[in-house]
Amino acid sequence: MKRLKIWVIGAVIAAGALISYSFADRYFEISKNLDIFSSLFREVNIHYVDSVEPAKLMKTGIDAMLESLDPYTSYIPESDIEDYRSMTSGQYGGIGALIRQRGDNVIISDPYEGFPAQKSGLMAGDLIREIDGKSVKGKTTSEISRMLKGSPKTSVKLLIERPETKGTLEFQITRDEIKVGSVPYYGIVTEGIGYIRLSNFTEQAGKEVAEAMKKLKEENTLKGVILDLRGNPGGLLHEAVSVTNVFIDKGQEVVSTKGKFREFDRTYRTINTPVETSLPLVVLVNSASASASEIVSGSLQDLDRAVIAGQKTFGKGLVQTTRSLSYNSQLKITTSKYYIPSGRCIQSRNFSKRNEDGSASIIPDSMMSEFKTRNGRKVFDGGGIQPDVTTESLKYSKITSSLIEKNLVFDFANKYKAKNTSIAQAGKFRLSESDYTWFEAFISDKEYDYTTTSEAALEELKKQTNNEKYYERIAPEFEALRAKLMHNKQDDVRNNKQEISAALEEEIVNRYYFQKGRIQKSLSNDPEIKKCIEILEDSAYYSGLLKGTLNANEERAKH
Repeated sequence: MKRLKIWVIGAVIAAGALISYSFADRYFEISKNLDIFSSLFREVNIHYVDSVEPAKLMKTGIDAMLESLDPYTSYIPESDIEDYRSMTSGQYGGIGALIRQRGDNVIISDPYEGFPAQKSGLMAGDLIREIDGKSVKGKTTSEISRMLKGSPKTSVKLLIERPETKGTLEFQITRDEIKVGSVPYYGIVTEGIGYIRLSNFTEQAGKEVAEAMKKLKEENTLKGVILDLRGNPGGLLHEAVSVTNVFIDKGQEVVSTKGKFREFDRTYRTINTPVETSLPLVVLVNSASASASEIVSGSLQDLDRAVIAGQKTFGKGLVQTTRSLSYNSQLKITTSKYYIPSGRCIQSRNFSKRNEDGSASIIPDSMMSEFKTRNGRKVFDGGGIQPDVTTESLKYSKITSSLIEKNLVFDFANKYKAKNTSIAQAGKFRLSESDYTWFEAFISDKEYDYTTTSEAALEELKKQTNNEKYYERIAPEFEALRAKLMHNKQDDVRNNKQEISAALEEEIVNRYYFQKGRIQKSLSNDPEIKKCIEILEDSAYYSGLLKGTLNANEERAKH
């Protein structure tokens, strides 16, 4: 016994010495490499043949270093701190408008309803020429965005050019506190079916969803609700818990985080009284639904509280926290992974094990582990949230995509607005036959082109036949087929009238009813929304999915 005791004590001392050595060795490596980097940076700045900007060079080095870890760990210099805070809070001082690059110009693409830009008369399509008397020629959207932002109650002068009028227009705008809501629209998509669009997880996202849910219940007799998280990139972790809390009881575990150090290990539970725990719920997601969106959809799936519809989500199961650095800068760093109630982590990419080309390896299906929902349904980790019901998203034809990409739909909406002071309500607006004829005339002399799927397939076939030395033998027949398949713009505009009209209607509605109206109008043409309605209107199918007694994508026809 005494020998055993001595042996155990010796083993503990040896282990402690080994750990101590390991830490000492690691900190020596850190100190050594910092010294190398410092001397290298100094020598480059002193002896490089051309003048060097130290701050710019350092930023390049820092960005490259952090990029080798993962896409989410990043350095935030003092100059970008306000933009970062605006992104997480959804608040900033400015005029309240989206801007974007168009050729060599920056234009107003979408004024926010009720904010200074819209109130002062700025419109979608306005070209920004000057800000406070300074030309913006050659400036990027980021640079112009900074010029437009400022403290509330301060003034900014804009000189703009409006394509539908001659000359330039001057606007003196008083900045305001801009709070971009997380719920741009909620309403009824069909009798008894509510709808909530959640676009991000900034501060108060949970409160906004709760208020939307309460309003829908107060004003309607509901038999189901759709929570739309498509394209939602995520945001604040605690807001994901708050949103989930709207639909599940107080005290439920929603997500836990685990990191290298215990300070990052936490379990997040619901702390508020829910708004609605029994009403049938469908959560709609797609490949751009990430992070906090996956916490909400994944936890509601694990708890069998909602049917998840759409496409597999992005697969971001990493949590970032900010650490303060010197000179008022910050580091946003990945500190932990999150796990939803079944115990699974849905991170789809392994950044610690990269492919030969440097890209992050994707966790293969064979390496995924099986977990169980509360009702015993099988779910898996490592690849985002797999929907219970897979849906097909709206896909435009080649000609419609080209008309949108070339800004012809955007420009026609501006012409329409200049000619018409008002239109019907967002959900009821329809483009007339004469309006569509007007659009055809509008695009008749505009440059746009596209390659149809058939033409692309034929071109690929030509390459293959050339490679295999068959083309010369079949060239006459091949060219005859090409001539028959060659697209005709005028015919395609007529043949795709319904689809093009829908795109035009959404853009035109946006000029009168802004983002809220655009979303409302788009729902009537959305095949995924129609599928969600089908699920909610078939109570037996809905409950069968949650109980695991029905196969999600095959059994409805048999039911």
